[in-house]
Amino acid sequence: MRKMLSLLRRCVEDYEMIAQGDRIAVGLSGGKDSLALLSVLAEMRRFYPYKYEVCAITLDMGFPEADFSPLAEFCKKIDVEFILVKTDIAQIIFDERKEKNPCSLCANMRRGALSNAAKDNGCNKLALGHHFDDVVNTFMMSLLYEGNLSCFSPVTYLSKSDITVIRPLIYVPESHIKGFASHMSLPVCKNPCKADGVTKRAEVATLINNLRKENKDIKAKLFGALCRSGIAGYKEPQIGKRRKFFTEEEQ
Repeated sequence: MRKMLSLLRRCVEDYEMIAQGDRIAVGLSGGKDSLALLSVLAEMRRFYPYKYEVCAITLDMGFPEADFSPLAEFCKKIDVEFILVKTDIAQIIFDERKEKNPCSLCANMRRGALSNAAKDNGCNKLALGHHFDDVVNTFMMSLLYEGNLSCFSPVTYLSKSDITVIRPLIYVPESHIKGFASHMSLPVCKNPCKADGVTKRAEVATLINNLRKENKDIKAKLFGALCRSGIAGYKEPQIGKRRKFFTEEEQ
């Protein structure tokens, strides 16, 4: 917990993600990333200098096998309000539109549903569980498949819903999250999506991991290049001024 708290808090402070009186909705999918984010944000309430509230919003995508009871029980355990929102996203994407490459549309629909639910439940911020590896993979996907230098932003204001989206885990490598989820026995749920694990994102992650065999610091270098570029609100991490940012031992 200490390492996770340290990296998350540094990110929050670098990008001024949390202010006094915020009510933050965490998009809780049941995956390790969103569960870790919720767990650490809930813990940080105890000592962070700005007082804030946390609630969890889970979207029922419409997959018949989904079971949300472990998430509800976990939220009760850490004193966080659990909100379940029913949607027909799965039906629209797979049954009606029969999307061959559904991930982009699905992500947009989920973000829209989450931001609307957050606003409806009195929240001014929505926290998503994108981590360090997600940043690197998205940056590379944009370069390789679109020919652009871009990535999602650490902080984004959505004017239509009057919600600010924050991503407090972007300093946290996925390996940390995996270890944290195991150590804390988080109730990680299997992703019921038909496209899970067969996406371009998974292909890019494999490519980068293969490149690491000869260049162990490649993820840190890619992340550093993104931060120095000023793309989408990124900036040089304060953590990098004190020591090498994400050494091989940390990854």
